[in-house]
Amino acid sequence: MPVDAHYPSHMEIVPGTTDEAATVANLWVSLAEEQTDYGSRVEPASNHASVREAASRHAVAGGLLVARVGEDDADADGDAGTGGDIVGFVMFHVEDESGGGRRGVVENLYVLPGYRNRGIGGRLLAGAERRLADRGAEFVSLEAMADNEDARRFYRRQGYDAHRVRLEKPLESDNLSKDGG
Repeated sequence: MPVDAHYPSHMEIVPGTTDEAATVANLWVSLAEEQTDYGSRVEPASNHASVREAASRHAVAGGLLVARVGEDDADADGDAGTGGDIVGFVMFHVEDESGGGRRGVVENLYVLPGYRNRGIGGRLLAGAERRLADRGAEFVSLEAMADNEDARRFYRRQGYDAHRVRLEKPLESDNLSKDGG
């Protein structure tokens, strides 16, 4: 894969550790907060502890990759801090399909806003895909908010197509008046 001209010069994609679970959970809160702009009903702060536990489980199972930048790149944008900072992550796992086969699932992918459009998200996703393939996954699925066109465009560029669409509607407390009942 060619290196993007904007790609941080001192960046690495590596397996995440249980020691990094708190940092990943903090980044996940940022992800969840951004998703509320697109209609997500997840409560970011109240889920922090469970996401930290999930990140630890993924790290132990080999399903967590993190993107780290070196000192030169961390200082360039001002939103990282010190060298070796985690600026993105991806969590993933394999599950067996009921009709046979194995599906890789990407649960969360996030890159700090100041580091986007530099190839980091693509490298995180490619790393997850390689590890999922090594574990016998025949295909990979993931979800994006329907109104998050930036995320959907990113995934289309990575070769993902819509497979299934989930439709939702809010249920109001006054359902009887809506259906003539």
